[in-house]
Amino acid sequence: MEGKNEQRAGLLYGIGAYGMWGLVPLFWPLLEPSGAIEILAHRMVWSLGVVAVALLVVRRWAWIGELVRDRRKLGLISVAAATISVNWGLYIWAVNNGHVVEASLGYFINPLVTIALGVLLLGERLRPAQWAAVAISVAAVLVLAIGYGKPPWVSLVLAFSFATYGLAKKKVNMGGLESLAAETAVLFVPALGFLLWLAATGESTFTAGGTGHGFLLAATGIVTALPLICFGAAAIRVPLSTLGLLQYLAPVFQFGLGVLYFHEAMPPERWAGFALVWLALSLLTWDALRTARRNRALAAELLATAAAAPGATTTATPDAAQQKIT
Repeated sequence: MEGKNEQRAGLLYGIGAYGMWGLVPLFWPLLEPSGAIEILAHRMVWSLGVVAVALLVVRRWAWIGELVRDRRKLGLISVAAATISVNWGLYIWAVNNGHVVEASLGYFINPLVTIALGVLLLGERLRPAQWAAVAISVAAVLVLAIGYGKPPWVSLVLAFSFATYGLAKKKVNMGGLESLAAETAVLFVPALGFLLWLAATGESTFTAGGTGHGFLLAATGIVTALPLICFGAAAIRVPLSTLGLLQYLAPVFQFGLGVLYFHEAMPPERWAGFALVWLALSLLTWDALRTARRNRALAAELLATAAAAPGATTTATPDAAQQKIT
């Protein structure tokens, strides 16, 4: 019963995280007339404050000394900080300049770009269904490029920057809260310097827009950190396959907002491109679920064989069996 309650809580945390990410396009227009770079700088500065409070609550500080002594991890954190800055800044600009649908496409194709990077940079091997999904996604980009009259640069930069960010996070192997704290610490000084420069030149909107506007800019720290905290809570409670399915909630919400709330144009060629992307993702999801089911069956078979063997002990676990499968 306790395990079911934990999974139910994890599912709610996951829905909360991806739901907030999906609805965040409603927030960025509230920050106008602030420009995308100013909003991004505030997001960096205030996020560090929020995660610092969170770290104080959970009392996790030992990782800082380890990180400072590890130049490789510091380099990876810097790469992660740089790529997430590009991702955040472009996403804010896209939402506030009428490109919500194109931004949602970036997060739809992100899993496919992540797979491609795994093949190109990590030497990973793909199953036939994964190759088919990647091929379909390439066709989708071509269809959209023809429809736009140019490649969907916003979508591609968002997808590749977030996939690179994910790759760096995978390599650095730190907890979500700790890695966010490290990334925002790297970004804090240049972001604060930029905000001080804006204030000195009279270009800052932090106080010029009134108390309410200043409060909204400060709230970017909460808007950044809260979904990540929920995601971290979900990641330790639900299977990775469940998280993989939940990740599509965010771009679905973003796409719906772009079409229904912001009334962005959806000509036939754009629908065709999105349909191909959704087909590729459906194929990818089907393959992931089939593989997970097959692995569970093989794990159960290995455990049963081990239990039936003469002199076998009962210390085997499903995780150990899964290791043997992979």
